[in-house]
Amino acid sequence: MESGETTALEGPDPRSDEAFQRLLLRFSTAASQGIQATALIRLFCQTTREFFQVDGAYLWQFSSDREELVAAEADGMMADRFRGTRLRTGQNAVMTEAVRQRNTVYVNRLDPASYPLAAEFRAKSLMIAPLVAAQEVIGAAAFLHSSDPDFFSDDLAAKATILGGQLGSLLEASRLASVALENARLFTRMDQANRHWIEIFDAITDFIVAHDHADNILRVNRSLAEFIGAEPQDLIGVNMCALLAMGTEAPFRSCPFCGPTNTAADEYAHPVLDRTYLVSTSRVHSASSEGLQTIHVLKDVTDRREAERRYRELFDNIQEGLFFSTPEGRFVEVNDALVRMLGYSARGELLQTDIRTQVYFSPGRYHELAEQMQQHGVVRNREETLRRRDGSPVYVLINAFAVRDTQDRIVQYRGLILDVSGLKTFQAELQRERDFSGKILNNTQSLILVADTAGLISYANRRWSDMGYEQRQLVGRPMEDLVTPARRSVLTDAMSATVAGRQVDNLDLQILRGDGRVGQFSVNLSPMRDEQGGVTSLVVVMTDVTDAATLQSKLMHAEKMAAVGQLVSGVAHEVNNPLTAILGFADLLMENPELPESARKDMRVILQEAQRTKQIVQNLLSFARQMPPQRRPVQLNTILRRTLQLRAYDFQSHGVEIIEQLDHELPHVIGDSHQLQQVFLNILNNAYDAVRETARPARIEIMTARIGSFVEVSFRDNGQGISHAERIFDPFFTTKEVGKGTGLGLSICYGIVHEHGGEILCHNNTDAEGATFIVRLPATLETASVGAAAGVVQ
Repeated sequence: MESGETTALEGPDPRSDEAFQRLLLRFSTAASQGIQATALIRLFCQTTREFFQVDGAYLWQFSSDREELVAAEADGMMADRFRGTRLRTGQNAVMTEAVRQRNTVYVNRLDPASYPLAAEFRAKSLMIAPLVAAQEVIGAAAFLHSSDPDFFSDDLAAKATILGGQLGSLLEASRLASVALENARLFTRMDQANRHWIEIFDAITDFIVAHDHADNILRVNRSLAEFIGAEPQDLIGVNMCALLAMGTEAPFRSCPFCGPTNTAADEYAHPVLDRTYLVSTSRVHSASSEGLQTIHVLKDVTDRREAERRYRELFDNIQEGLFFSTPEGRFVEVNDALVRMLGYSARGELLQTDIRTQVYFSPGRYHELAEQMQQHGVVRNREETLRRRDGSPVYVLINAFAVRDTQDRIVQYRGLILDVSGLKTFQAELQRERDFSGKILNNTQSLILVADTAGLISYANRRWSDMGYEQRQLVGRPMEDLVTPARRSVLTDAMSATVAGRQVDNLDLQILRGDGRVGQFSVNLSPMRDEQGGVTSLVVVMTDVTDAATLQSKLMHAEKMAAVGQLVSGVAHEVNNPLTAILGFADLLMENPELPESARKDMRVILQEAQRTKQIVQNLLSFARQMPPQRRPVQLNTILRRTLQLRAYDFQSHGVEIIEQLDHELPHVIGDSHQLQQVFLNILNNAYDAVRETARPARIEIMTARIGSFVEVSFRDNGQGISHAERIFDPFFTTKEVGKGTGLGLSICYGIVHEHGGEILCHNNTDAEGATFIVRLPATLETASVGAAAGVVQ
C-alpha cells in the first residue's frame, strides 16, 4: 500500500497468534463477570495498546444525535488531553471511511495537513477500527504510532476489526443486561413510590378530594376525612353535594367546589365554617376509564388572608412612601403616602410615570442608584432630590433592596422613601444660624470661653489665638490656670456664684497671655442651663481693658504734666518780674563810673547769669506755651541749641558729655519750630536715660548735615542700645520701669516727622555700644527771615 493511502480489509488475515486468542478470551471473561461498561472500555484501551505495541489507544463513542464523536477513554500518549475531545462526523477521512465500511482502515506515512487532529497527537501512522453492535456502528477505536511511519499492516488491521466487533458486542450485551436490571428496579421503585405517594397524600395538611363526572368521591386524604369526622374509605362513593352537609344546613345540589364556571384549573376562595379556603381544581383522565376525574385541593388561607389584610392596611396607612419598582424605571406598586408625597392625585397616575425622567430630575442619578443596587443589592439612607408632579423638588431618604430571580437577575426594587424636606430646611436654617453664631464668636473682639461646672474649658473662640494660645492648649484645661495666682480666689468665688445660677459682671482679672505677659480684663460669667433648669456649663466673656487702663494712667499722667506745665508757666512769669529788676539794676550799676573794678567784675558775672536765667525761662515759656502748628522756614541748628539749653543743667550735673557737629551751611526746612523742638527733646531725653544706665562715661553725639535734598539730624549715644527696634515707635510701648515712661514720646515724634514729610529711623550701633536716632526732613532753598532763622515765630 502506498504511503498516505487508506485501505479497507474485507476479512481477517490472522498470524496464528496465541496472545491474540488470550486477549479475546480475557475480554469475554471480564464481560461474563459483570464488569461495568466503563471499566471494560478502560481494559480494552490498556490491553490493546500493549498488544499492538502502539504509543496510544483511544476510544470514541457516538453522541445521542450521532452528529459527533465524543472521546470516552484513552491509554498512552496524551491520554488526558484526549478525554473530553469532540470530533464532528465527517471531520476525519479515516474515521469516516472506517464507519462507512464497518472495517478497519489505517494510514501509514500520515500527512499532517490532511489529518490535523492526528498530527496534534504527533502520529506518524494511524489505524481506526469501528465498534459494531447489532449491525450498527456505536463508536471507533483509534491506534497511533509516533515514530514508525510504516507501522500498521493488514494483519494488525484484521485483528483490530475482530477486537472492535467483540467490544461492540460485549458493550451491547452489557447494555441489555443493564436495561433488564433497570426495569426490575423500576417496577420496585414504582411500587415503593405508589406506597410513598399514598403516605404523602394522607400526610398533606391541605384538604384533597377527587370525584368522577357524576360528583361521586373517588379518593380523599386523611386530613379532609378527619375534618368530616370519618375514615377515608368510608367516604368513597359519597356524592360531593353531601360532603359538607352538616347540622341543619341544606345540602348542596352539586359539588360545592367545582365553582360557577365548572372549568378546569379554577382557583378561588371558598368560605367553610368561618374559615376561608383557596380552592384549586384540576381535571385529569383516569387510568382505567375514558372519563375525567376532578381533583380539588383546599388550602386554609384564613391566616394568610388576615395577614394580607393587615399588610395592606399597613402598606396604605404608613406615612412613609412605599414602592415596588422595576429596574427599567416603572412603579409596580406604591402606597397612598408616596402618591401624596410626589403630588399625584391617584395611584394609577403615579404607576404610569417613568421614574428616570419624571420622578428624578436627572436620569444619571437614577443610573447611580441602579449601579449601587447591582453592586450591593441594597441602599441605606441615600439622599435624593425627587420631582413632584408640579416640578417642585422634594428632599427624601431612600432605603431599598433588590429582589432577584433564580438566575440572580434583579427583577424588582423594593423600599421606603422618607420625606425630609422639613428636616432639610431646618438643617439649613440651623447651619446658617450656626455659621452666623460662629462668625460672631470668632470675630468678636472679646475672648469667649465655655467651661463645665468644674471649671474645665470645653470651647474657646478664635480670638484666643491673639493671646498666644491654640485650641488644643485650652480645651480640657482648668480656667484658673489662665488667671494670675493673686486673682484666682476671686475667679473661684465668681464661678461658684455662676454655678449657683447667678450672673457675675465686670469682674476685674489679670489674665496670663501665652508668652507669660499679663493683661487686664473685664470678665462676665453667665450660667447655661439644661431643659430642667440646672446649670450645666459657664459662658465666660472677657474684654481686654489693658490699653484702656494704660491710657487712663497715661491721661492722668498727662493731666499731671499739664498742671506742671501751667505751674512752670506761672512760676516763669513770677520769676521774670524780679529777674527784670535784677537785670535793670545790674545794668545801672555797670554804668556807674564810681563802681570799683572788682565789684564791676562780680557784677558782670551777676548780669551774665541773670541773662542765662532769663533765656532759660524764655525757653520754658516757649516750650510750655500751646501754639497752633505753623509751617515756616526754620534753622534746625538753632532749634537744637535752644533744646540743649533746656537740658544743659542735667547733662552737666550728671557728667553727660555732649558733642556737637553742626553743619553751619545747613539749609532751612519748612516746619513748626515748637513741634520740632518737642521731637529733639524727646530723643535727647531717651538718650539721656540710656547713657545713665551704663557704668561707662556717658556721651551723646549730635550731628547735622545735608544729604541730597534732605537735612539729616542724628543723635548717637553709647547707652545699652535698643531691645525692640521694630516696636520702638508703637504707641504705649516702653521698656522703662513703671512711672518712668509713657510709651507715647517716640510715637508722637514719629507722627510729627511724617507730618513734616520726613522720616525718623533708629538702629543699634554696629561699631560701638549704644544706638543712633536719625531725623530726615526735606530741605528748602527759600531764604529765611531773621526771626525764622533764629527759630522764633512771630
